[in-house]
Amino acid sequence: MLGPTFEEIVRQWALQFADPELLGGIVAEASAATLTDPSSRTSHELDLVALGEPPFGDGARPVLAIGEVKWGRTLGRPDLERLARVRDLLAGRAGVDASDARLLLASATGFTEELARTADGRRDVVLVDAARLYAD
Repeated sequence: MLGPTFEEIVRQWALQFADPELLGGIVAEASAATLTDPSSRTSHELDLVALGEPPFGDGARPVLAIGEVKWGRTLGRPDLERLARVRDLLAGRAGVDASDARLLLASATGFTEELARTADGRRDVVLVDAARLYAD
């Protein structure tokens, strides 16, 4: 019960309260999604897909962020690496531009020190904890 609620809180934060500079633009739509990988015959669940406004004309819609959201688990570097692989999969999809998508990791219990060090100074990685949810 708490996990799905926390996921929705993070999606609403991205949509209504997150600083556009943090996510690379104004979020027009935020939802969960499942991405299939035909080459490995697997699928990847995303707790957050934040999309920008549709472009004028025939351009690809920007994917501003993709995310992993966990209520009761500390997130670590393997979670970041999984999101990076999913972003690479998205980059090859028609109709969307995921080349600058931020990798958002949200956790109510926090992050490993290794992940925090890795994320420090990287513009494409956004760590979201309770303090960020209620401060931004």
